[in-house]
Amino acid sequence: MTAARALSPLAISLGDPAGVGPELIAEAWVQREALGIPPLMVAGGAQVLRAAAASRGLDMPVNLIDDPRDAAAAFSTGLPVLTKGGDGPYRPGQPDSSGAALALHSLELATALAISGAASGVVTGPVSKAALAQIGFAFPGQTEFLAHACGVAEEDAVMLLAGPSLKTVPLTVHCALGQVSSLLTIELILRRCRVIAAAMARDFALPRPHLALAGLNPHAGEKGRMGDEEETVIAPAIAQLQAEGINASGPHPADTLFAPHKRGTYDVAVAMYHDQALVPLKTLDFDSGVNMTLGLPIVRTSPDHGTAFDIAGKGVASPTSLFAAIRMAAEAAANRANAA
Repeated sequence: MTAARALSPLAISLGDPAGVGPELIAEAWVQREALGIPPLMVAGGAQVLRAAAASRGLDMPVNLIDDPRDAAAAFSTGLPVLTKGGDGPYRPGQPDSSGAALALHSLELATALAISGAASGVVTGPVSKAALAQIGFAFPGQTEFLAHACGVAEEDAVMLLAGPSLKTVPLTVHCALGQVSSLLTIELILRRCRVIAAAMARDFALPRPHLALAGLNPHAGEKGRMGDEEETVIAPAIAQLQAEGINASGPHPADTLFAPHKRGTYDVAVAMYHDQALVPLKTLDFDSGVNMTLGLPIVRTSPDHGTAFDIAGKGVASPTSLFAAIRMAAEAAANRANAA
């Protein structure tokens, strides 16, 4: 606890100002004491945040700050917002290029604060990838941007989905299902599982985490009768991981790996493709799931939901995932500090 209190505040990027991010950030500050939300600061968007708070009927003062070192003291009386992060109008449900530019500027500032150590970690608000692409954003998403900003190869920036019931990583992410078999290699499994094991130790204080790897095919291939990726790719990779001292097991049939009696036997389920990981996570922990990027020199989390333009400004968006993302970022930052 002492280390956590001594840490710099977290930095939150605004997300698309037309989405639900700003109102949920406001909700986090209002409920800070009840939920134990640690000190944080928002990278810009003071006008947006005030209006978003009003749309939910929240009494949320804003404390404008020029220096991130003032955030901790300002947090108790208002939401600290950095003036250098920019601002704009609040138009919920109406994304446009100016809003995308504000979201990008906020993301860039929050990331820079974490890299410099002025923030103990970054929590990213949800953005519209389409809107960002229209203003020249060159990355598929925020994860790839953060990896580039930190000087980390995209292959080593690993997406963890975490909730109260499950932690899971998809080894292949945004690709067609028909491409998964060709993308799944021994080297990919080794590279990403090494990142996962190191991150579990560093960010979650699990010195020897158990990684349970799913099979790709039904019944984990039935010894080659339903596909041979388990025999030719996954099992050899697991053997190599074990030889390196990583506590890996499998390949496990994916249809039983997420069952209640199984989930308590491992720390992270390593899935072979996107939906194999996200379907169970969102079924079990839809409102409280967190997207965390493993393998970065900084802590980065994000709520596991999108901009939700259709309900922005209506006061119905659930803040639970953002609350969980803030808490997870704070805990990971504290674990890193304690291990340093």
